[in-house]
Amino acid sequence: MELLDKKRLFEILKSRFTEGFFTLSSLPSPVGFKDMQKAAKRVAEAIKRGEKIAVVGDYDVDGVVSCAIMKEFFQIIEYPLKIKIPNRFTQGYGLSVDIIKELEDEVSLIITVDNGISAYEAAEYCKSRGIDLIVTDHHTPKETLPEAFAIVNPKQRECDFGYKDICGAQVAWYFVAQLKKELGVSVDMRRFLDLLSIAIIADVMPLRHINRTLVQAGLKFFQKSERPSVRFLMRTLKKSIFTSEDIGFVIAPVLNSAGRMDDASLALDFLLSRDFLESSVLYGRLLALNSQRKSEERRVFSQAEGFVDDEPFILAYSEGWNEGVLGIVAARLAAAYERPAIVLVKEGDTLKGSARSYADIDLYEIISGCSSFLERFGGHKKAAGLTLKWENLESFRECLKSGIESIDPLDWEYEEEVLGELPFDQIDWELLDILDMFAPYGEGNPMPRFAARGVEILDFKEVGEKKEHLLLTLRQRGRVFKAIRFKNRFEPNGNRIDIVYHPRRNEFNSNVNIQLNLHKIS
Repeated sequence: MELLDKKRLFEILKSRFTEGFFTLSSLPSPVGFKDMQKAAKRVAEAIKRGEKIAVVGDYDVDGVVSCAIMKEFFQIIEYPLKIKIPNRFTQGYGLSVDIIKELEDEVSLIITVDNGISAYEAAEYCKSRGIDLIVTDHHTPKETLPEAFAIVNPKQRECDFGYKDICGAQVAWYFVAQLKKELGVSVDMRRFLDLLSIAIIADVMPLRHINRTLVQAGLKFFQKSERPSVRFLMRTLKKSIFTSEDIGFVIAPVLNSAGRMDDASLALDFLLSRDFLESSVLYGRLLALNSQRKSEERRVFSQAEGFVDDEPFILAYSEGWNEGVLGIVAARLAAAYERPAIVLVKEGDTLKGSARSYADIDLYEIISGCSSFLERFGGHKKAAGLTLKWENLESFRECLKSGIESIDPLDWEYEEEVLGELPFDQIDWELLDILDMFAPYGEGNPMPRFAARGVEILDFKEVGEKKEHLLLTLRQRGRVFKAIRFKNRFEPNGNRIDIVYHPRRNEFNSNVNIQLNLHKIS
C-alpha cells in the first residue's frame, strides 16, 4: 500500500476529474433537453391565458424539492399553482387516473416532476379529458413513452442534453429556467441552489460533471441563504457550513420520513416555511416521524434477514411491513450481504415494494427483463420500485435468478477505495483544505479513505441514543485525535489497532476540530 503525503494526495484526487471542472456559467443550456422549449412555451401561454395549472410530484426528497422549486417560482411571479404530492399509502406512486380525477375540474394543464415517465394510463386519461400533460422526469424510460403533450427527460431518445445522470429536481430547475426566459421575468436561479443540492445528494446522483458544480454552489449558498427552513437547520444543528455528509445522513432522512411514514406535504411545508416559528413546529413533527421510521426500519430489517439464503440476491416479503421503509431496508440488506435486495409488502394478492442494487449491477435492466411478471415497475440502475401479483412471485424469482447469474463478474466487484497509508503526522488543516478542494464527496466521487497502522487506543466509550457508536481517542506518531465508529460492531482487544478512516472537520457549539471517521478497525 502506497505511503501518502499531501502532495501525492492532491495528484490522486485531481486525476479523478478528467472531464475538467465546471462553473455555474458553463452549465449546459436548458434547450438541450428534448421538448423543453415546447413545454415551457405551453406553460407560458397558460399563464398568459389565466389557465389553472397543477404540479404532481413524488413523495421522496427529490420529488418534494422539485415541487418546492416549482411552487416558489410561481410565488415569485405571483401566479397560482396547485401542488399535489400523492400519499404513498392511499394514492400510490406518481401520476394516476385517480389523481387526475381529483384535479380535472380545477385544471387544464398538469406538470409532473420526478415522475410520469411510466404514467401511460394517466396520460391517456388526460388526453381524453382535454388536459395537456407535461412530463418532467429523470427515471429510465421504457421503449414506448406516455402520450403526453411534452416529455422532458434527459434519458429519453433524441435528447441532446449533455449529462444524463441528473435528478428530478434538476430537471425541474432547468424547466423553471426556460420558463423564466419564455415569460421574460427576472428571477435569479441561484436562489434555488440550497434546495437543489439537497435533492442531488439525497437521490444519490454521481457527484461529477454538473452535479458536482451545483452541489458545490448549493452548499456554499447555505451560508447566505435567507430561507427560514435553512436558517433554522443551521441554527438547530449548530452548523456554519454544511457538507454533503450533513445532507445525506442528517437532513435528507428527516425530510424523507414525511413521505415514508405519513404525508410528504409536511416536508414541502417545512422547506417553504415562512418564518422561524413555523420551521420549528414543522421540524418537530418531522423528527417525530423520523423516530418512528427508525423503529419500523429496525423491525422490518430484522424480519427480512430471515429471507437471506444462498441465492445471489435477497427477495424478502411479508404482510404488515410499512411500505415507507422498504427501500431503506433493501439498501441495508444489499450492503450487509453484498448482493441485490428486493423487499416487498403483501397486501391481499398483491406484492409491492423496492429494490436496491449492489456494486455495479444494473438492477433496473434485470428487472426490465422480468417485466412480464410485473404489474408495474420503474426506477434506474441502482434502485427500482415494483408491483406484482402473488401468483407471479415464483416465476419472477426464477427470472431474477437467471438474470443475475448472467451478470458480468466484474459488475460484482465493489472496492472500498483506500487511497493509501496516511500516518497521523500528515493530518492537519492543510490536508483538510486539499480534501475540500475536491469536495463534495458521494456517489461517483467517493470520500477518500486512508489506512493507518499500529494506532494506540488511549480511551474509548460507547455513545449514541442506544450506545450503538464508539468514540475513541487515538494516538500515532505523537499526534492525538478523537475518532468515531458509527454502527459499531468492534470491541477493542488490546491497545493497538489498524484502521481505515477519513478525517473531517467536526463542528459543535462553534468549536471546530479534526475528527476521524472510522470505516474499519482491525
